[in-house]
Amino acid sequence: MAKSYAALKADFVEHLQHEAFDYKSSINKSVDGFFAANTKGSKTMAAPKSPRVLISLNHLRSLDPTLVNQMMRNPMPYIRALRDAVNDLAEEDSDKFKASEAKVEVGFEGSFGQLHVSPRGLRSSCLRSLVCVEGIVTKCSAVRPKVTKSVHYCEKTGQTTDKIYRDATSLELGLPRIDRDGTEMQDTILSITNAVYPTKDKENNPLETEYGLCQYEDFQTITIQEMPERAPMGQLPRSVDVIVSNDLVDQVKPGDRIQTMGVFRALGSNATNETSGIFRTVVVANNMRVLGQDVATLKLDADDIKAIKAVGKRNDVLKVLARSIAPSIYGHEHIKKALALQLLGGCEKNLENGTHIRGDINILMVGDPSTAKSQVLRTALQIAPLAISTTGRGSSGVGLTAAVTSDEETGDRRLEAGAMVLADRGLVCIDEFDKMSEADRVAIHEVMEQQTVTIAKAGLHASLNARCSVLAAANPVYGQYDKNRRPQDNIGLPDSLLSRFDLLFVVLDQLDPANDRRISAHVLKGHRYRKPGTDMAPEPLQSVAAESDDEDDDEKKTVVWQRSHHSTQSSQMDEGGGENGTGDDHESDVLSQDFLRKYIFYAKRKCKPEMTEESREYIANRYAEMRSKQDDKTLPVTARSLETIIRLSSAHSKCRLSTTVEVSDCEAAMDILSFALYHEEDSEKKRKAEKALEDSEQDGEQDSERESQRQKLSEEEEPSAPINPPPVPSAPLVDPYDLFVSTLESILTRNEGQADVSEIVDETGLDSDKVADFLAKLSEENKVMVDADSDTVIRL
Repeated sequence: MAKSYAALKADFVEHLQHEAFDYKSSINKSVDGFFAANTKGSKTMAAPKSPRVLISLNHLRSLDPTLVNQMMRNPMPYIRALRDAVNDLAEEDSDKFKASEAKVEVGFEGSFGQLHVSPRGLRSSCLRSLVCVEGIVTKCSAVRPKVTKSVHYCEKTGQTTDKIYRDATSLELGLPRIDRDGTEMQDTILSITNAVYPTKDKENNPLETEYGLCQYEDFQTITIQEMPERAPMGQLPRSVDVIVSNDLVDQVKPGDRIQTMGVFRALGSNATNETSGIFRTVVVANNMRVLGQDVATLKLDADDIKAIKAVGKRNDVLKVLARSIAPSIYGHEHIKKALALQLLGGCEKNLENGTHIRGDINILMVGDPSTAKSQVLRTALQIAPLAISTTGRGSSGVGLTAAVTSDEETGDRRLEAGAMVLADRGLVCIDEFDKMSEADRVAIHEVMEQQTVTIAKAGLHASLNARCSVLAAANPVYGQYDKNRRPQDNIGLPDSLLSRFDLLFVVLDQLDPANDRRISAHVLKGHRYRKPGTDMAPEPLQSVAAESDDEDDDEKKTVVWQRSHHSTQSSQMDEGGGENGTGDDHESDVLSQDFLRKYIFYAKRKCKPEMTEESREYIANRYAEMRSKQDDKTLPVTARSLETIIRLSSAHSKCRLSTTVEVSDCEAAMDILSFALYHEEDSEKKRKAEKALEDSEQDGEQDSERESQRQKLSEEEEPSAPINPPPVPSAPLVDPYDLFVSTLESILTRNEGQADVSEIVDETGLDSDKVADFLAKLSEENKVMVDADSDTVIRL
C-alpha cells in the first residue's frame, strides 16, 4: 500500500537528519550560496539561481531500500515529499529563507541499476521512472523564461490574486493538491493549467497583470545522442530530448558528454485532431554531470597493467605497435608508425596568456588508387577509443563543425554539433578528402589548429571545443601521382591547409615485380586460414595469454600476443616462433586488437612526458637543418614543422611509457618526418648506422689480431698432443628430408619468403629431381607453393 504524503515527508525528514550523512549542512550551504548569488545578481539585474541539494540514492538505499525501489518506479509523489522535506529543514535554520519565496530543488546521484541506460535503452518500461541517461549533447536551444506564477490586481476591489501554472513537464501532474496544513485533497487532482493570463475575476471585474511581481523560471531543451563509439555497427545513434530548468540551464554545450538524471515522461501532442497513440518522450532532468575526457574508459586489471609495462620495456615497442596495426596490409611501415603515434598523441599545452598549443597529430595520405589508404582509415576506426568516420563528398563544412538550426516546435534557433565537435578528444577519419569542396575545407582550418569551432550566426555566438586528430586520405589531381610536379600541384590543396597536417605521406603504386610478388605472397597467406567446420581442418589461431603467477586461475586472461596470419615466418616450418637467433619469443607476433586498444589508452592517459635539455638542443639543430635543406620538390618547412617534431617526440616517449622525452625519441620522430618530407630515411640516422658499422669492422679486425696472437702464445705453452688421440664419436644420421626443410627455411627467411629453385638446388647440394620431390611433398602439406612459370618457391 502506498504511503500518504505526510508519511513520506516524515520518512524523508528522518533520513535527511541522519547523522551518518549530514544533509542539513548541505542544505544550509546551498541556501547560503543562493543568497550570495542573489546579492551579486541584484546588482546586474540578473535572475538568481535556485538552490539545489543533491541526494544520494545509495545513502537512502542503506536506510530504506524499499522506499528507494518504489521511488525509482514512481518518483513523482516521492520527489514532491522529498522537496518539501528539504524546504522545511531549510526554513528551520534560516528565517531569511523562510521569508523569501524561493524553493530548494532536489537532484539525485548514485547508483541507478538497470535504469542507468543510453538513449537507445529508453523503452516503454522506463516511462514514469527515475532514470540516468548517458550521451553526448548535440543540440541546445536558447534559454527562455517560463511563467510559474502570475499576480493580478483588481482596481475596483483593490485585491490581488495569483495563478499557478503547470505545463506537461510538471512532475506534480496527476497528484492530489496539498492544502496549507500539508494535507492531501484527494478530490482535487492537479492538471495542466491554461497558459493565458486571466483578464477578469470571478465577478467579471477587469484584472491588470503585475508583471513585476510574476515569477518565472529559466527553461531550456537539449538533445542527448548516443555516443558514437557505443552505437551498434550499421545503426544510427539514438537521441532523446532533455528538459532542464532553473540552475541547470546553460550548464552544457554541444559536444559535451554528460550524465543526466531525471524522470522519463511522455508528452501529449500539440495537434488538436491527433488520433495516434504515439507520443513524444522527454527526460525531465533534476541533475546533470559533465563527464571527463576519459569517458571512453577501458577496464584495466592488474594483469593488463603488468603486460602493458612488459611491452613498454621492449626496445622495438614502436615496431611492435606498427606491425600490429593492419597486419593484413604489406609494407607502409612508416605510415603505420605514424598512425600509432597519432593514436597516442602529443602533449597539449595551455599557456598562461591563454594560448592553446594542440597535442593532436594530423595526418594526410595522398597517393594512387588501390594503395590501402582507406583500409588504414578503417583500421584506425577500430583501434581508437573514440573515432568518427566521414567522407569528403558526403560531408559539408557545417556538418563537420557546427550548424544553427530551428526548433520544429518553438521556431527558436538552436546550435547543433558537427562531426568534429562530437569527436572531441577523439579521431576524425575523412576519406576522399580531395572530393570536398573548397568552401567546406575552409571551415575546418580553425579546427585543425586552434581546435575550436566558432559560430556567429542568426544572433548566436558560441565557441565549441573540437580537440580531435584528423586522419585524411585523398587521391592525386591527375589520377596518378606525377613525380615531376610539386606536391602542391599533385594534391590540389592550398598551402594553408597542407601546413596544418603534421605528416603528409605520398603512397605510390610502383611497378616492381619483386615487390608485387611479396605483396601477393603476403595477401595469399591471409587466405590459408579457414573457419572451423570446413572440409579441411584449419590451423588454430595461436595466442599467448598474459603471463600470470597463478597458472591454476580459471578466470579469463587478457590476450596479449597473437600469431599473425600474414607473418613471414611460417608457424609450421618454424616451430617455437622465436627460435631464430634473436632470443625474442614474439619477433613475428602482433598484439591483439583488444590489448592494443588498452595499451594506447593507458599510454595516452597516464604518460605526460617532459622534454630534456638534450632533446631541446637536438630538435633546434635538426629544425635549422631542415629549413636549409628544403627545396621546390618538398613541402615547405615552417614553424608548424617544429611543433610537429615536438608532438611526434612526445608521442614516441608515451609509446615507451616514459616520463621524459629523450634524444632517441627525437631521432625516431625525425625518421618518420624525413620519410614524409623527402621519402627517404633520416640522413643523420643513416650516418650513425654507417659509422657504427665501420667501428664494428675496425673492432673486428683488432679482435682477430688479438685472437691470433693469443692462439700463437697458447700453442707455445701447451704440451704436444698425444700420439693416439681418443676416438671421436660418430655424428648421428640425419634424415635428408629434414635437412632439406631446415636449409629451405633459412633460404626463405633470408629472401623474405620466396626463392628460386635453382638457388635451392645450389645451396642444398641435391639434384634437381630430388629437390622437386621434396618441394612436391611440402606443397601437398600446404607449407610452400611452387610457381611453375617462374620456378619460384613461395612460403605459405
